[in-house]
Amino acid sequence: MQKPLRVFANALIPAALLLIGVPAGAQSQVVSSKVSVTTVVTVLGPNDTAPPPVTKRDVSVYSGKTRLDVTGWVPATGEKAGLQLAILIDDAVDPSLGNQFKDLTDFIDSQPKDTAVGLYYAAHGTVETASDFSADHAAVAKKLRLPLGRTAAASPSVYLSLSSLIKKWPSTGARREVLMIASGTDLLEPGIVNPYFDSALANAQKSGVLVYSIYAGGRRLGRSFEGMISQSNLGELTGKSGGQAFFQGIETPISFSPYLKQLDAMLRNQYLLTFTTAPSAQAKGQLRPIEIRTEQRNLKLLYPREVLVPGR
Repeated sequence: MQKPLRVFANALIPAALLLIGVPAGAQSQVVSSKVSVTTVVTVLGPNDTAPPPVTKRDVSVYSGKTRLDVTGWVPATGEKAGLQLAILIDDAVDPSLGNQFKDLTDFIDSQPKDTAVGLYYAAHGTVETASDFSADHAAVAKKLRLPLGRTAAASPSVYLSLSSLIKKWPSTGARREVLMIASGTDLLEPGIVNPYFDSALANAQKSGVLVYSIYAGGRRLGRSFEGMISQSNLGELTGKSGGQAFFQGIETPISFSPYLKQLDAMLRNQYLLTFTTAPSAQAKGQLRPIEIRTEQRNLKLLYPREVLVPGR
């Protein structure tokens, strides 16, 4: 019996020496082959009401068929309540948008003190700043102006302007969300295939920016088919980024108030979800699809359909 034991002991010695020679940090890297990802999840009850309490145990995250480990589920309140909300208005929208200014002003004024609101106009393929992010909501609301409603002054693609806004938007650790007021019509690519739309969606997902939209009429609205394509694009952009599209047919809604109340409820019922997953093989990371589930009934979950997973 001594010979087999001696052989076994001799085999263990090189392995032990190998581990001793590995730095502590490297050992932890060997043990931990996961990366953490944090995203924003909106949770609502029936008819967009406040949900019952939701705990970490109530949610699960999947990537394909693989269930991922949920390590954090924190309400976006208190120390985590910080929010930067950008309102992006397409300058091509009809100037009759002024009829909605009272609703917009009331919405901006009603935001919590932890919410900084910025006001921007989509023009010339980029954004013009009417007001930088500020917690002085009354001052921001005073910067509202009528859109020009002319093609020459407007952005040829509101999606180019959205990408421009996101790329210039530094991360502060606060949630970053956008309300777009636009028709979604794109003069550069009016058809179904639109690289500017694809780029804007990818930029939003990679940056963790949630996008909402209210459909407002603008250029060439007499074409119902074009209006349906535009609304479809807005719906896809908002849904896949973690937000929602609001519209009433292919006309500008008579009142924005019902939609702004829905949006306000969404912003006030959000969680920061953190999970671990295998790192990307790409140094800059890659977008990876996720699915978030809950066993609680009658809950509505809004979240990005793809998130940026960092590399090693």
